[in-house]
Amino acid sequence: MVSAILLVDSVVLMTAAGVTLWWMLHAWRTPETLRSTAFAEPDGTPGLSFSLLVPARHEEAVLRHTVEQMLRIDHPDYEIILIVGHDDPGTAAIARELAAEHPGRVRTVVDTHEAKNKPRALNTALPHARGDVVGVFDAEDVVHPDLLAHVDFAFRRENADVVQGGVQLINYQSSWYSLRNCLEYFFWFRSRLHLHARKGFIPLGGNTVFVRAGLLRRTGGWDGDCLAEDCDLGVRLSSGGAKVVVAYHSALVTREETPGSIRALYKQRTRWNQGFLQVLRKGEWRRLPGTGQRLLARYTLSTPFLQAATGVMIPLGVVLALIGGVPLPFSLFAWLPMLPMAAMVVFEAVALHDFGREYGFRIGLRHYVQLIAGGPVYAVVLAAAALRAVWREYTGRRDWELTSHVGAHLPAQAPQPQEAP
Repeated sequence: MVSAILLVDSVVLMTAAGVTLWWMLHAWRTPETLRSTAFAEPDGTPGLSFSLLVPARHEEAVLRHTVEQMLRIDHPDYEIILIVGHDDPGTAAIARELAAEHPGRVRTVVDTHEAKNKPRALNTALPHARGDVVGVFDAEDVVHPDLLAHVDFAFRRENADVVQGGVQLINYQSSWYSLRNCLEYFFWFRSRLHLHARKGFIPLGGNTVFVRAGLLRRTGGWDGDCLAEDCDLGVRLSSGGAKVVVAYHSALVTREETPGSIRALYKQRTRWNQGFLQVLRKGEWRRLPGTGQRLLARYTLSTPFLQAATGVMIPLGVVLALIGGVPLPFSLFAWLPMLPMAAMVVFEAVALHDFGREYGFRIGLRHYVQLIAGGPVYAVVLAAAALRAVWREYTGRRDWELTSHVGAHLPAQAPQPQEAP
């Protein structure tokens, strides 16, 4: 019985680690694949108008800086719509000041929902959007001035319905876990989302995502009850056959900050994981036309279950292998998942060097030590968040736990965006 448990434990862990490693490597498989992930050079003749939605709740510390950066965008036709809550006078006051200072560019919309969350705020603003394309940004974002020119061209060149740009956490030195958090985003937007777009199923990112306004309205906007409204929108658009283009260049990414504490990270990941479980339960992914797409969707949306199980199975496997009483072949098999895990650590170290090179950061020995030493603890935090998400979904608790921002990624702490390619 113990041997059977150990065997199942090892197979599941090895499979999960192998799949994760393969997805991490996607963009680096060949030089051609890596080059294909970038934005094409714009043609210099913008043809679309943009409505940029910025939900802001208790964002007094960062909102003004974000909007001032967005006002530097080099595009002839865009508007910024700030969405504030009726019960948030501090943020609302800053939003009104910005609208008064820039009446031709900035507008304010008030969200009067009693239960506040991001998708309801976005739906409140959608009827007010005048642009051909609706873009979403978070209230702490640092947006590159040339981003819209590249997005505009990507829509027209690829005849796209959706363009997903890159997002990167920047403040890698803020805490012991910030480095790993930054590297996660690097893998997700640099590599994995490109794989999803190529396969025809994509859980979209929460910001720097652009959707044709007509398509967004026809699909009903965002699900106001979903804790991962970005993933849900991506699933619905993918299921409807929308063409999604993902493009990444380190000079053009939207810069953000990591959660300010382990508790904040834990709650953020709980919300994301629970949102994936909600989307899995809704079943829109079953309308995807291909069997491979549906399998990819089921696996991706089931990740919280897998991550929660991993948090239990890894220590279980180690204990069973160490306590003895297990035939030698089974005991040796218990350590096989360490092979892809070890390969993952090596590739993470290589990617950390690449991250530092692309963003102009000096990565030293202590950062590599921090990356490796912090891995097991970080995995425990993520597994605990997944377990909590499963429990919350099972018990029907779906309140929105807001992640606060303090501006740890702003220019005083991080380099200014580079010039666009």
